[in-house]
Amino acid sequence: MITRTRLAAGACALLAALAAGMAFPAGAVAGEPTGEDAPKVDLVLDVSGSMRTRDIDGGTRMAAAKQAFNEVLDATPEEVQLGIRTLGADYPGDDRKTGCKDTAQLYPVGPLDRTEAKTAVATLSPTGWTPIGPALLKAADDLDGGDGTKRIVLISDGEDTCAPLDPCEVAREIAAKGIGITIDTLGLVPNTKLRRQLSCIAEATGGTYTSVEHADELTDKVNQLVDRAADPVVTPVATEGADACAKAPTLKSGLYTDREEFGQQRWYRVDVEPGQELRASVSVGADRAVNPSYGVLLRAVTVHGREIVRGEAAGNGRTDVLSTGLRYPKAESDEEDAPAETVCLQVTNSFSVASGVKTTPGLPLELTVDVVDGPNDSADVAAFGLGRGWWLLGLLVLVGFVAGLLWGWLSRWRFAIWRTN
Repeated sequence: MITRTRLAAGACALLAALAAGMAFPAGAVAGEPTGEDAPKVDLVLDVSGSMRTRDIDGGTRMAAAKQAFNEVLDATPEEVQLGIRTLGADYPGDDRKTGCKDTAQLYPVGPLDRTEAKTAVATLSPTGWTPIGPALLKAADDLDGGDGTKRIVLISDGEDTCAPLDPCEVAREIAAKGIGITIDTLGLVPNTKLRRQLSCIAEATGGTYTSVEHADELTDKVNQLVDRAADPVVTPVATEGADACAKAPTLKSGLYTDREEFGQQRWYRVDVEPGQELRASVSVGADRAVNPSYGVLLRAVTVHGREIVRGEAAGNGRTDVLSTGLRYPKAESDEEDAPAETVCLQVTNSFSVASGVKTTPGLPLELTVDVVDGPNDSADVAAFGLGRGWWLLGLLVLVGFVAGLLWGWLSRWRFAIWRTN
């Protein structure tokens, strides 16, 4: 009896294993980056006079920054091309016009010579102004070219002193270029105004802001950001939507970035062959102060204006990014040379700003387009939300039925043996 019980249990386990193997196939390879260029990082360091202040672990802010840079240079991955840019390092005078041009490339972005880079850092001495805006513009030029990851890490202990060139607006202009630069900021002083400015710079490009008050925190954070640059990512392709479908660019599968003004419509075109399925999603970011209650609408329509499907989302001021998506399966055709259908994608937002907030450049928009082979049977698309999960459901029902038969047979056999004894 025990032997037969074990055989039955083994049969059930085998069926369950087969079901699991069919339900959870081998994992697919993750998406690869669009380019094979080396990741680039430009460390932008504030070397203004205030960096002489002694309030970080008993030493000066400059000493903490130098220590952090030396440790970061030792730990930088071989594949990362790293550069160092300074602001306020050379001009000690009082002429504002000259001081606001004081930014220089201390070490060029490229293959890292650790000894040479450390020697350059050792020569730094707190000197002048804080031209954050001009330094960011130059840093973007330092990273120009190539399709790899591009990251600027800004370390400062004070606000920009070169207004009206607002560094936050500079960051938005850099993001609007669509060259894939992310700016991360680190503040060395727990100051509200500094936090607001550095946070705005980071948020404009999808970066992060961190306040650090100890040398080891600074080292750890910079190391983390440099390592993050080495992670493979898909770089969005800059595109420019039109105000009508007829003028819109035709997109293929990929990740795209654009800018959309407040309340504006942007149109894009995608060709879908018979038997294929269009999957699209869009994210619109609020990179400045906006009024509560807003929304994003993504529609797929024919070239004649008939709506096919839509996706929409609404927000109330608690999030900085709003996303939605849609799916459209194109049925198979009996004709061998059936033409592709042009689907028009419309992106609309209902964000609004209060008076005094700049409306240009537009809000950052990220659009994902994926055209894949559709289901074999058009009826399988709906499937009550299960799609091809019907195969799994049927298999599980079959496994349960067989297991139930085996369990019932074993129970009756054990009952017969019990009565016989």
